[in-house]
Amino acid sequence: MFKVFKLKSITATLLTLGLIAAMCLSVRYTNAYAVYFNLTPRLVPIYSVEREDKYISVSFDCAWGTEHTDDILAALKASNVRATFFMVEFWSKKYPDYVKKIDAAGCEIGTHSSTHSYMSKLNAEEIKMELSSSSEAIKEVTGKDVELFRAPFGDYDDELIRTASEQGYFTIQWDVDSLDWKDLSAADIAMRVINGVKSGSIILMHNNGLHTAEALPVILETLKNRGYTFVPIGELIYRQNYTVDGTGRQQPAQ
Repeated sequence: MFKVFKLKSITATLLTLGLIAAMCLSVRYTNAYAVYFNLTPRLVPIYSVEREDKYISVSFDCAWGTEHTDDILAALKASNVRATFFMVEFWSKKYPDYVKKIDAAGCEIGTHSSTHSYMSKLNAEEIKMELSSSSEAIKEVTGKDVELFRAPFGDYDDELIRTASEQGYFTIQWDVDSLDWKDLSAADIAMRVINGVKSGSIILMHNNGLHTAEALPVILETLKNRGYTFVPIGELIYRQNYTVDGTGRQQPAQ
């Protein structure tokens, strides 16, 4: 009787181990490990940065118009904040004086592509052209190399991120979306940003949002009063020895 029980126990244990092994193989080779272990089989941009010093960045995408840009620059200057502006090539060529103004204000400039297209639909050579052409248009005005890239519409795939990295660009997203492009009120924009920020956050705004400039002073001063320090994205991110987890959080390598 004891031998039979022991045999059944051994058999059950072996079956359990076999099921665990099969499950692990299934998880690993079906990409389900992304769900189980908070990893991802995809490449992802930098959405935010793992920091405990309460450093954050505010960024502005420039693709349409300039009507509110002077007020945004004035608000940044009044709060002694340097931001990052991502410019589409046709915008930078149409408004070179604003490229100069933004650069002269001590702000950082990255590319937002050449044509503001869905870049996940482009092949590697087309991506390279979008990046090089738009960056050169900025450099012609500022004399500075471009290191940061934000994909239009937040649209990306592995090839886009890989190609951008091979060309020397950090691909940047955001973890706090102001939704200012929806013409929310200044109060609503400010509350979305203020309530969403944490150490290492990257805030998304637009240079021509209807109420962006109005909301900005409240955002900047409130967050500064809460102990946050604003720096351009290029000073927020890690340049080497880092990883990016499945949520897009950039982490220093252990």
